Amino acid sequence: MKEMTKKNLSDAYAGESQAHMKYQIFADVAEKENKPNIAKLFRAISYAERVHATNHLKELGEVGNTAENLEKALAGETFEVEEMYPAYNAVAELQGEKGAKRSIHYAIEAEKLHIKMYDDAKNAVLKDEDIKLSKVYICPVCGYTTIDVLPDKCPICGVPGNKFVAF
Repeated sequence: MKEMTKKNLSDAYAGESQAHMKYQIFADVAEKENKPNIAKLFRAISYAERVHATNHLKELGEVGNTAENLEKALAGETFEVEEMYPAYNAVAELQGEKGAKRSIHYAIEAEKLHIKMYDDAKNAVLKDEDIKLSKVYICPVCGYTTIDVLPDKCPICGVPGNKFVAF
């Protein structure tokens, strides 16, 4: 693929991915404001944006088999923990941005867990196995992630366990 086309598709992927997430968040707000049909519209168009992002990512050659995808996921999470968020945190610290520092702290702590989970999954796939789990619990405030064990409260932000989202 020629460089300009690759850059354009990569930029389009980023934009479509952001739109997908933004519209999901907007749908949550609309639901809280008792506007279920607007929430539905946001969720539907969010899905369309995901379709666009998926098409772009596939065309860029970034979607592989599960082992390859886990390797890419591990690399991304590791980059966030070791490079991206520490740099962002340093800027937030210098600028006295307490809310940004809290958001970054939450992300780093959750991403560390994701690295371990993806690594375990990759090791299973390399043995031609699947991982064992029944539920994955996510804290809706900080993103803390745990498998099969619902904590009484989030160890990162203190949210009660009964607020966690189960997958």
